[in-house]
Amino acid sequence: MGSAPRRGPGLGYFLLPAGGALSLTGVITGNSTSVGLSWIMWVLSILLLLGNRSRRPADPRELAAAAAAGDARAVRGLRTLALAARAEGRPAAAERMLRQAVEAGDVESMWELGRLVEQREGLTEAEPWLRMAADHGHPVAKRLFRPGGALHPDGAGPTG
Repeated sequence: MGSAPRRGPGLGYFLLPAGGALSLTGVITGNSTSVGLSWIMWVLSILLLLGNRSRRPADPRELAAAAAAGDARAVRGLRTLALAARAEGRPAAAERMLRQAVEAGDVESMWELGRLVEQREGLTEAEPWLRMAADHGHPVAKRLFRPGGALHPDGAGPTG
């Protein structure tokens, strides 16, 4: 995908108070090395926090291209963006991204696409996506089908 590895905001949020504690300890004990290290920690934490603020959000087109090339992290990122789009009330965008993740072979996206189609069009229309997820081993999707392959909508029986 060519982007820099993601840094979680936790490190910046950890270093800031840790630098303060180290600085306070250095001042109390008269240890100038601790005070010097605390300044390094403060500067590093501020840089990390600013870097996290300026990071641009993931581009679905870049994720789709990387997913098509076999990047598993990009596939998960595409699915995450799709689920966020669905939660934000943008089902068309969610469906487009889920379809791209399905094309990359993501089993969880097969299931999520089936659920999205089911909400919009009903279980009959969602069956191909749910069956695809079941055929690829999705444990919940497998419960929707009886032995022999018939749809079992309540999922109460074993699949065999």
